[in-house]
Amino acid sequence: MLCRICKSKGERKKAVIFIRHHRLALCKEHFVEWFERQTEKTIKKFKMFSKRERVLVAVSGGKDSLSLWFALHRLGYETYGFHVSLGIKGWDYSERSLEMCRKLSERIGRPLIVFDLKEEFGYTIEEIAKGTGRRDVCSVCGTFKRYLMNKVAREHGFKVVATGHNLDDESALLLSNTIRWEIGYLGRQAPVLPEEGGFARKVKPFCFLTEKETVSYAIVNNIEFLKSGCPNAKEATSATFKRALALIEHEMPGTKLRFYKEFLKKARPLFEREVKRELQLNECQVCGMPTTAPVCAVCKALERLRERC
Repeated sequence: MLCRICKSKGERKKAVIFIRHHRLALCKEHFVEWFERQTEKTIKKFKMFSKRERVLVAVSGGKDSLSLWFALHRLGYETYGFHVSLGIKGWDYSERSLEMCRKLSERIGRPLIVFDLKEEFGYTIEEIAKGTGRRDVCSVCGTFKRYLMNKVAREHGFKVVATGHNLDDESALLLSNTIRWEIGYLGRQAPVLPEEGGFARKVKPFCFLTEKETVSYAIVNNIEFLKSGCPNAKEATSATFKRALALIEHEMPGTKLRFYKEFLKKARPLFEREVKRELQLNECQVCGMPTTAPVCAVCKALERLRERC
């Protein structure tokens, strides 16, 4: 298969990727250009951030977050990486994740901020989940990561935090929340969550790009990333929803993109109005971070752990 752009110029260059829902075959050079153009287009469409702002990029060591950091750097944004070391020993996961983040940090010459959960709080994420009686490590991990992104952003003066969530992530989350009719989550799912009530602005520049596209971008740019997922990921229900959408996408290319875009355009505004009526933020009595309860979920979890020790 030949690159469509090269072919239109009378050149015969082989494509490295075929994007079915766009019917687009591209060589390495034109794929990188297309990918970065799509990223920039999303940033501008939703007014995520400008070249005058410093961007804190949450990096896990995986393909999506490292590709995001690399792409934003190439596009000329002032980026800083932020990694939470979770203390997961299985498959040497946390150690290898941090290594991948440090390698990219050195390659692009940008700073990496590291928060070590064990050093700072005294517990790994698995110890926190077990000590608080939670079987689902993934949900506990998500709670702590969101908390720490906001905490570190505030402490270092960042107004915006970027994450590498892609279209597969967003459409699977949307399907999950729709099946459960989680009004609160549906009202808050968006490419941009504005800075308010003490929260930093959260943005997802890859929300319209598929997992296939982000991993391809990482590969063609020789970005080293952790290929094995988290040992605890088998507990995550998101994989089930991703598989369901992949089956539909195979039969009807473009389904995931239409599902997510139509939600943003037609349904989310309705849910958002409902959430705004109900959401009341105040400062946590322990740490001072924004929360809807007197004490935030992270401080509650850490307090329960200390009581058991």
